[in-house]
Amino acid sequence: MNFENIEAKIQHARSLSEPVPDLGIDIVQLLKKGIGNTDIFLIYRDKEGNKTQLNYREFYDSVLNTARFFQSEDLQVGDKIATISHNHWHTVVQYFAAWFCGLVVVPVNLSEDDQRIEYILKNAGVKMALVRDEYVSRVKEIVESSSELSGMKLVECGENTDSFSSKTGDLKEPEFDSETDALIVFTSGTTGNPKGVVLSQRNLLEDARAISDWHNITSDTRMMCVLPIHHVNGTVVTLMTPFFVGASVVLNEKFQIDQFFPVIEEEDVKIVSVVPTLLQYLTSFYEDKETPELKNFSHIICGAGPLTVNVAKNFEAKFSKRIIHGYGLSETTCYSCYLPLDISTEEHNKWMQDFGYPSIGVAIPANEMSIHDENGNALEEGERGEIVIRGVNVMKGYFNNPEANEKAFTYGWFRSGDEGFYQNDGEGNSYYFITGRIKELIIRGGINFAPLEIDEVINKAPGVKAGIAVGFENDWYGEEVGAYIELEEGADENEEAILAYCKNHLPHAKTPKVIVFGNEIPVTSTGKYQRRKVAHLFSEWKEVQFRKGV
Repeated sequence: MNFENIEAKIQHARSLSEPVPDLGIDIVQLLKKGIGNTDIFLIYRDKEGNKTQLNYREFYDSVLNTARFFQSEDLQVGDKIATISHNHWHTVVQYFAAWFCGLVVVPVNLSEDDQRIEYILKNAGVKMALVRDEYVSRVKEIVESSSELSGMKLVECGENTDSFSSKTGDLKEPEFDSETDALIVFTSGTTGNPKGVVLSQRNLLEDARAISDWHNITSDTRMMCVLPIHHVNGTVVTLMTPFFVGASVVLNEKFQIDQFFPVIEEEDVKIVSVVPTLLQYLTSFYEDKETPELKNFSHIICGAGPLTVNVAKNFEAKFSKRIIHGYGLSETTCYSCYLPLDISTEEHNKWMQDFGYPSIGVAIPANEMSIHDENGNALEEGERGEIVIRGVNVMKGYFNNPEANEKAFTYGWFRSGDEGFYQNDGEGNSYYFITGRIKELIIRGGINFAPLEIDEVINKAPGVKAGIAVGFENDWYGEEVGAYIELEEGADENEEAILAYCKNHLPHAKTPKVIVFGNEIPVTSTGKYQRRKVAHLFSEWKEVQFRKGV
């Protein structure tokens, strides 16, 4: 398909072959449903276990007070505000107050270094930064060292901040439509400057509608958030989705392994969204402990990082609860596909275990998915290529980055940068699989290897708690395969035994040739492996030729 320009490509990528029904409601209308509503919306638990509880009416009142504050500061539709905070109920109020006013929220990930935070604030053109008090000194240093940030107002947010006091005066309802920018989420790449993903209010609502329908989330459902809300997973799955259907959510300041299931039981939580590393932590933590009953708990939503067959199988066997594996990106608002809930246990296990990778599921109604080759041609079942997506949850584009937009929307679909394939079931439903980031493919002797395939074997080797395949520079093959491994507690650094296991389960070319042992695998704040961060640890083997049988 030929397109006149980049705008036409993006427009095609943000539409469906068959249009979805109109949402029939916007964020302001949803907020107004809170008038007089005493049903619980938000239960906030800090790391000490202290609780703050707000019903829909109290939440609406807090949002209006903060909206008055924003308007008193002369913020206009389209202006950007940054939130620099850990998970906190104040931040949730700030999000919704911003959207009430037509403002754009720029969540800042505190695990980024100072240079990246400065870049994000400058690149987005942030007018006001709302900073929790414990991070103020750090942010002040960043702002004071940059002349370009001199015009940005910094608001300190403690437990008694102006933005939550009783504001008086008129409150305007600015005019804007559903395609008004709502979020600019900066991606956490390992190299180069992060890219700002622009999501509209409609993006958030469309993905929330699809997620709630898929997981049978109703006003009676209580969800739990343990993921950072500076990322779309925490924001869309466990804030916007319950809000969309009038449900409730338990927001945790941080993930605490010993409190995860006790809080689920205490608060009667039905669904929680996690990343794969948390499943591994929980299985390990309860290895010699009695597992909780979890009578009313339905299932775990899991995505945003590489899940191995072994981790999934062990978790489901240990806790007798299904993992509803899924996939999506910030660029597609959040989730784009999930495993179905209504398939049999046998069918579920087949898609989770029988193909070398756990399936990421079937496309949700908000979008369509396909596998394309490098020229934008659709590939057949079982053929590996790039996962591409089009639909009403696809971003408006990268902020102020035409080069990145041209690359991402080359053929009128959003190009994920992830390699994958699909397999059809007996009814013609396409189940998708991800095999790894295309940029992370290990290219040995001109042949591409998917690191997740090798991860699967490494993680089953004796004594391995967690491990990843790493492509490192090698004079003989361009790249060679190594393994970075975190051992189980008390296990010996038995490189020979681990390599022997891998040799028995992988062809020579894919087998790790050397192992580097470490204390912790580097991941992003959302649980994605950062293989490139440890590649330098294999530099001493750059000139070595690893021959079969040697």
